[in-house]
Amino acid sequence: MNAIVKRAIVGGVVSTIVMATGTFILGQISGYKALELLKESMSGINMLCNTVILGSTTILALMLTLLGLSRSSENRLTDRHYRDVLMIAKSDTILIVVAVITFLMLNLPISESEEVNRNWYQTIYYVSLGMASLLGGGFIAVVMMLYGTITNVILIVGLNIKDHPLVSDEDVEEAEEQERKEQQKANSREQT
Repeated sequence: MNAIVKRAIVGGVVSTIVMATGTFILGQISGYKALELLKESMSGINMLCNTVILGSTTILALMLTLLGLSRSSENRLTDRHYRDVLMIAKSDTILIVVAVITFLMLNLPISESEEVNRNWYQTIYYVSLGMASLLGGGFIAVVMMLYGTITNVILIVGLNIKDHPLVSDEDVEEAEEQERKEQQKANSREQT
């Protein structure tokens, strides 16, 4: 794993732990209190799911532009760059699927059912907050991976850095050869 992915995973895990810890600081709650808290938190969790779905789908679509920009670069990028983009796409797709499943599961009319034991509401409440924490942490991780990849593309394509680790060695050798030829031409002109 490269540094960008490690940093993103650490950021996502830390974010998830912080969000999950915040929910468990509330302490033990009774079944009735959990039902009330569940009703209050459902709109926020639904909004989070919708935001993650919309944001992740947008990221996935805009990655096509990133690939086009990468391919049109004067420099040939290494396979590692494309593996990084593939990892972002996979992570983003998993995040979309988890957000859709969470959204659907939490929109079941559980609080309206008379069949559900009040003690289950506490479990449902903590599971819903745990899923919200995972979604938030996952979204942060994907955004951090995307940031790292975009930073590399800006350095390579925009600032034309030739000695970047993601620039193919063939391109560096060709650029050095071209510089040598130009230097030889300049030297031969000076001598004449």
